[in-house]
Amino acid sequence: MSKKSVTRETILQQAVALASASGIAALTIGELASASGMSKSGLFAHFGSKEALQLAVVEAAQAQFVEETLKPVLQLPRGLPRLSALFDAWVGRLEAGRYPGGCPLLAACYEFDDQPGVVRDALMAGQARLREALQRMLQDACEQGELPAGSDPALLAFMLFGLVQSAHHDRQLLGRNDAEQLARRGFALLTAQGSA
Repeated sequence: MSKKSVTRETILQQAVALASASGIAALTIGELASASGMSKSGLFAHFGSKEALQLAVVEAAQAQFVEETLKPVLQLPRGLPRLSALFDAWVGRLEAGRYPGGCPLLAACYEFDDQPGVVRDALMAGQARLREALQRMLQDACEQGELPAGSDPALLAFMLFGLVQSAHHDRQLLGRNDAEQLARRGFALLTAQGSA
């Protein structure tokens, strides 16, 4: 990796942390310059525009999620073990305190849900990929008889997304320290064997 690539990656990690606190829409090259100790012109050379910076931050946060949350669980057996590990790691990101302002991706989804453009497109694509991966894991668990008969993977994926969003909302807005525990209890209820 070149020195320029390493510098850009370091800047992006700082930008993701800032976006957690202030939102991706509010993130500016000037704010990032102040936080990183770089000049605006130096940052402009890396990103070129506010929109390019925002897009890079979304892509960096998505890549972090995949590397830290999704890829590790793919080593586990298909079905409920993999699905449970993914959900636990996903919710664990909320309680770990890594992002004091909460998950920058979840917050960005609300910021950009009605703002057409490349940032919204990137968020939609990332959320769609995650939903598809979750549905595949749910389908595997259904096929292995690990979920109640008649379970609908698409509906369960929708509900699991809802649990994560509720946990984020309750922790960030309502200050509930038990939000992740409630999400995990919800997961246990949704995935409990019907007659077991």
